[in-house]
Amino acid sequence: MKNRALNIMIIVLLAAVATGCYQERPSERPPIHLNPNMDNQPKYRPQAESEFFADGSTMRMPVPGTVARGDLNENAAWFTGKDEKGNFVKSIPDSVLLTIQMLQRGQERYNIYCSPCHSRTGDGRGIVVTRGFVPPPTFHSERVRELPDGQIFDVISNGVRNMPSYGYQVPVDDRWAIVGYLRALQKSHDSRIEDIPEEMRERIK
Repeated sequence: MKNRALNIMIIVLLAAVATGCYQERPSERPPIHLNPNMDNQPKYRPQAESEFFADGSTMRMPVPGTVARGDLNENAAWFTGKDEKGNFVKSIPDSVLLTIQMLQRGQERYNIYCSPCHSRTGDGRGIVVTRGFVPPPTFHSERVRELPDGQIFDVISNGVRNMPSYGYQVPVDDRWAIVGYLRALQKSHDSRIEDIPEEMRERIK
């Protein structure tokens, strides 16, 4: 008896669905939106006309002093590698604390993003160069050694010539860490045993 009642109910539901979907002509009524989910909201769209503001425009000028999200870059040297006059800073900003952890982070980021072209030693003979890519300059030339730290940061951020920008892939902190590691890489290239603290010389093989 229960199975018969269940079968009758299923048939009735199927008939209701079938008749509900069938219409002899298009309906002038809007379809029923069972889950509106905030699809239809009382809001203004860009360039739309407004009856609320006196000038009739929905688009308003930002409040004085408004800063876009992520654009509060008050420390120019930190975020751009340049001072207030637009000149490249000579050294890594004082706000950057040079520690062994920072240099290790710079080494890690350098090996990921820089070494494919510049190689892990910085001589400009990375793996992509062996595949026909134009070789970048070596970091150990006098010209690159004399570049301001801010200029190296700027090149990482915005790219130069064949090198693309890494501003989106590499955060600001990591870019400065790469600059610090690059300087350590340059120093180690021409270092002598006398440059190593005596307590660490025995570890050198």
